Amino acid sequence: MKSLLDGLIPGLLDPQARDLAMHVQWWPLQGLGLETPFPVAVVGQGPPLLMLHGFDSSFLEFRRLAPLLTDRFQLFIPDLFGFGFSPRPPQAAYGPDAVLRHLDALVAHLDADGAIGVIGASMGGAVAVELARRQPERIHQLLLLAPAGLTGRPMPVPPLLDRLGAWFLGRPGVRRGLCRQAFADPDGQVGPPEEQIASLHLQCPGWAEALAAFARSGGFAGCGEPLPPQPLYVIWGADDRILRAPLKLAAESLLQHPAETFEACGHLPHIDQPQQVADRCLELLG
Repeated sequence: MKSLLDGLIPGLLDPQARDLAMHVQWWPLQGLGLETPFPVAVVGQGPPLLMLHGFDSSFLEFRRLAPLLTDRFQLFIPDLFGFGFSPRPPQAAYGPDAVLRHLDALVAHLDADGAIGVIGASMGGAVAVELARRQPERIHQLLLLAPAGLTGRPMPVPPLLDRLGAWFLGRPGVRRGLCRQAFADPDGQVGPPEEQIASLHLQCPGWAEALAAFARSGGFAGCGEPLPPQPLYVIWGADDRILRAPLKLAAESLLQHPAETFEACGHLPHIDQPQQVADRCLELLG
């Protein structure tokens, strides 16, 4: 995967994505039973801040937010296990437990003193909540951006349908449509650079097989009940066409701090409104 990502970097159309990709380190992680190293983008100086991307995405999701935080934090931006440019060994299991065991190993590997703040976007919000429960001595605050999976229950996808779903998500037209749906103003905000980043990791060997296996697991759901004790803040986008109002209301019923809604913002606050998210991050996690 390292050589694949290295080969893709020169062709990245978004200069911020290209710059972030140049800061990827490949970490050997203990306790996973796997010999392959895993990608983590490491940038900035200051207290550690872990940034977790959403479903079927990659660390490049944080390309616009990261430069706004590097003066205040040292950012650690991994690809979640089985996603992005992470290696996908054929013998590995893929699902929430594997994602969390990978993050446990990553947190243990961090050469950082003190407590860790976490930003989780979409599915990464549910992952962040689960990680906070597992690592109460390391994770001290969370900022969730349009979090998915706080409510509901796991819904495993049956065999055959799981592979059909992965095949469907790999179609170029479907990728373009999903990319556009995530933005508040797709006509003004989505072009070749955004479409490229949304699909680039599909070139990784084992992408479809790992995605199908994750679907069979049921994924992350019901992760917010009860919430962990650490301070937790939520930002929604007013124009989110992926998380509808009932899902937001159900999640907000769990929160101690009122959620904030950003205008002119879709399912990706850290891309639609990166400066606003950075300002809140500095205020809440700084």
